[in-house]
Amino acid sequence: MMMDAKCKQCRREREKLFLKGDRCFTPKCAMVKKPYAPGLHGKKFKRNSSEYGTQLREKQKVKRTYGIAEKQFRRYYEIASRKKGVIGEIILFAIEKRLDNVIYRMGLAKSRGLARQIVSHGHVLVERKGKKRKVDVPSFVVSVGDKIYLKESSKSKGVFKDVETVLKNYEFASWLKFDSKTLIGEIVSEPTMDDVNINANMQLIVELYAR
Repeated sequence: MMMDAKCKQCRREREKLFLKGDRCFTPKCAMVKKPYAPGLHGKKFKRNSSEYGTQLREKQKVKRTYGIAEKQFRRYYEIASRKKGVIGEIILFAIEKRLDNVIYRMGLAKSRGLARQIVSHGHVLVERKGKKRKVDVPSFVVSVGDKIYLKESSKSKGVFKDVETVLKNYEFASWLKFDSKTLIGEIVSEPTMDDVNINANMQLIVELYAR
């Protein structure tokens, strides 16, 4: 059986990126079965120890974790570089506020990949300043005060059938409020570094783009 492309991404980065939801927590996880780089010479593969190679691996790790294309990621850097503050943190906070990531953080999807599908298939509504509308763009950026809804007709879909059970012991990020009964979420504050659970050196990524 061929290894899933997402599993190969984790193996390439030599750590779990949690791209496959529940599977990542089981013995079936690729990083448990084959904790080495993919390919014919994977076991003998050595990381590029150059400065550029290290920076590139950090960038790839973040891109793959959040499922972001290079063009989008560079755009986040360009916007962040024009703002005051720590550029790496500004990039992460902007990515955290993507609608697909918010759906994932609220426990409505077991992986960010599934969260992107949920958004793009039109299951999500966003209320801003009293106006509610369907948003089917995964990269849509939420703001403090926004409320997130699932369409009533979508709640009976198979992908959401066990959501109340899953949410019973779910730990939400501090910048989100979520009612597991009504399945309504709200953005109550800006995200902080304590909320961003990713093992990446953002300064190396900033240095890579600043070359």
